[in-house]
Amino acid sequence: MSTSTTASARRGRRATAAVAVGAAALLVLTGCGDGDSLEDEGGDSGGDKGSLVIGAGDFTEGKVLAELYAQLLSDAGYQTSTKTAKRELYLPELEKGAVDIVPEYAATLAEFLNRKVNGPSAKPVASPDVQATVRELRTLADKAGLKVLEPGKAVDQNAFAVSKDYAKEHNLTTLSDLGKAKLKVKLAAGDECPDRPYCEPGLEKTYGIDITEVDPKGVGTVAAKQAVKTGSDQLVLTTTTDATLDQFGLVLLEDDKHLQNADNVVPVVNAKDAGSAEIAEVLNKLTEVLTTEDLTELNKKVDARREKPGDVAKEYLKSKGLI
Repeated sequence: MSTSTTASARRGRRATAAVAVGAAALLVLTGCGDGDSLEDEGGDSGGDKGSLVIGAGDFTEGKVLAELYAQLLSDAGYQTSTKTAKRELYLPELEKGAVDIVPEYAATLAEFLNRKVNGPSAKPVASPDVQATVRELRTLADKAGLKVLEPGKAVDQNAFAVSKDYAKEHNLTTLSDLGKAKLKVKLAAGDECPDRPYCEPGLEKTYGIDITEVDPKGVGTVAAKQAVKTGSDQLVLTTTTDATLDQFGLVLLEDDKHLQNADNVVPVVNAKDAGSAEIAEVLNKLTEVLTTEDLTELNKKVDARREKPGDVAKEYLKSKGLI
């Protein structure tokens, strides 16, 4: 996958973060890589404890997470296969039991199910508090026959970056620093940013950042990052696991006041077919060790170094002593 698709391909699965609050799997923060049908990504492998199908979003990170789950469960004695699609396709399959397990994002899925159950104008249930968000998610998931396992430390949520030179010049490490610096800031983001509470309004209200203009170049696209690299824009909306920031000389500013909701990676399973304590125990081994930095590096190996998701996953699991 080229750098132009790194961030855009993950946009189809992000619903609650910045620009994506109302459109998640359909539009904004996930994206162009999502297929129109469940695509079989790999053949069966593993032992004799039964078959498990792992679904995931059709973008680099989704494929890597699916491989991590599949190989871990295969090592534990299950026959596993992976399929990728966009959320509005794989989630019904998960509810029906045609897919058994998916790696998900707590806040995004909570809001996706919230709108599905309570309508498009439902009051938001996700928050920056991961435990509170997961509680809301579990309530909604239970109604759909789904079981939400423990959330992990790895977080893929909206984030904002500046050039390393700009950060050094103005002594910036956090979004609070940017607000206190009283700089005029042109923001490269999606065209929904001015209307989304986690984007322009949130930056202004929570951090006091003076956004003079939103440059609608998209979320984490090459054009958006290039604009910040060259200085025509000062800030870009991307994600916490964007593996291409170094290529553009960019650095994330810490969301130190927790504007963004808790999009921690969390396994979600079909309660009837894959809700066993054993499966949860196996997946929790990965959940306990996988960090945001780890996930970013895994994405980089696939996107920048052209390694295969399956090979990257296997190397990581072995390095952590999980298989």
